[in-house]
Amino acid sequence: MKKSIVWILSAVMCVSFIFLLSLQISFMKETSDTRRKQFDESVKRSLYEVAHQIELAEAKRYLEEDIQEMERNSNFNNLPVDGFFSQTQSFVFQNGSFTFSQSIQPPAQPSNPSGQSSGSSVPSYTMPSLQVPRPQTDNSNELSERSRALQQRQLEHYLANKSLVDEVIYNMLNTSSSRSLPQRVSKTFLDHTLTDEFNNNGINIPFNYVLTTNTGRVIYASKDYNTKNIEDSYAQVVFRNDSPNRMGVIRVQFPTLDDYIDKSVGFMLPSLIFIAILMITFAFTLFLILRQRKITEMKNDFVNNMTHEFKTPISTISLAAQMLNDQSLNKTPQLLKHYSGVINDETKRLRFQVEKVLQMSMFERQSNTMKLKEMDVDELIYGVINTFKLKVENIGGTIDAQFETEDPFAMADDMHFTNVIFNLMDNAVKYKRADVPLHLEVRTWNEPGKLMISIADNGIGIKKDDLKKIFDKFYRVHTGNRHDVKGFGLGLAYVKQVITNHKGTIKAESELGNGTKFIISLPQNNE
Repeated sequence: MKKSIVWILSAVMCVSFIFLLSLQISFMKETSDTRRKQFDESVKRSLYEVAHQIELAEAKRYLEEDIQEMERNSNFNNLPVDGFFSQTQSFVFQNGSFTFSQSIQPPAQPSNPSGQSSGSSVPSYTMPSLQVPRPQTDNSNELSERSRALQQRQLEHYLANKSLVDEVIYNMLNTSSSRSLPQRVSKTFLDHTLTDEFNNNGINIPFNYVLTTNTGRVIYASKDYNTKNIEDSYAQVVFRNDSPNRMGVIRVQFPTLDDYIDKSVGFMLPSLIFIAILMITFAFTLFLILRQRKITEMKNDFVNNMTHEFKTPISTISLAAQMLNDQSLNKTPQLLKHYSGVINDETKRLRFQVEKVLQMSMFERQSNTMKLKEMDVDELIYGVINTFKLKVENIGGTIDAQFETEDPFAMADDMHFTNVIFNLMDNAVKYKRADVPLHLEVRTWNEPGKLMISIADNGIGIKKDDLKKIFDKFYRVHTGNRHDVKGFGLGLAYVKQVITNHKGTIKAESELGNGTKFIISLPQNNE
């Protein structure tokens, strides 16, 4: 798959996941806001009904008290006869005439055990039915007059009762407004009414409340009410029609409101987590794909370069062998020695390249065991310098060594650490500048608990982008042609692995065109 296609698919998937995640978050937020608005409306409706119930209860209580008081003060013996009698009137139009009847009934008298009514009985009167023919206008006028008289008496009775009720209500208002707020609102009634109204509106979470005057003086308060968080309370005025100094205010808090709102959108949380997991999985998969693609490219580069590295000595060995087998040539001792030397040198070169590959393979299989022992690192480095000095001098280079350690001993593997120093020096030879003689500087010194080693050269240097990748397996710094630099891209990866197994660190400092410095740190306390 082409790299451009991979990036296009990755971009599409990333945009899709981001859009889906943002849509899910937006929906959760909108749902939460809607739930809170519904809750606010339910609370306001409940508090309004509570205030209404309080006012109704007060009106009922004081009305009953005033009526009872007026009944006790009334003289029922002086009531008019009309109060003890009831009249029944009926008008029937049938066969072209009106029929009018009227009856007067006394009030019911309580019966004694013998079944006889106590006291004097008042007889019942029933007026005879009157047939009122349509043509007789005189009787019709008389009937109308009697009807108007009865209506007038009923109106007078209604007005008398209305004035009585008005007086009761007026006395109730005067009495209630003069009483204090604790006398007008019962704490038990307020508590039960709040609970009932909240349950009726679907609010079944814990709440705390307080009843205060309009000036803020606390009348009643539940045990856990927080007077500091007034802004989080729902307020409702009680006795709204009274003067401001007679009004009360009910404030209610819901300590678990946030949890209640969060639970309303809690069912969406698993989907959000699932989307996040998918995004992470996709990102990790994309990372693996790109990494695998990079490794594949480096392996292909490695195979091509290895083919080139192996092809040269094999071709040389093959040519020398053909010359030795050629019977037409006069093989003098000098010629035989020359051909044998060529074959020997190219064989060593081929074996050295193969050993590099095998070394890295052993580390990958973790089949190589480091044999750490305390050794003089300065002495080891000095031996490598003496061996490598001849190669450097053959290309016109120089090596300077500065051993400044007070304690040169550290735990190290003799063979592998020797290969580390050799690879770093050989790397300096590969990347030397053509117009400047190679100059190597090797220095050792001590830091608290550490043995420090630096190997610096004056070569071509490394770009900052390449500096982060030089310890990656199969990675080589190219200067143009794929095969312009010898090697497989395994040397520095091998060095990094060996130093890590020694529990040490290695870093590179370089400036393009001014050379490169490798700094190694080895622990001396064997931790």
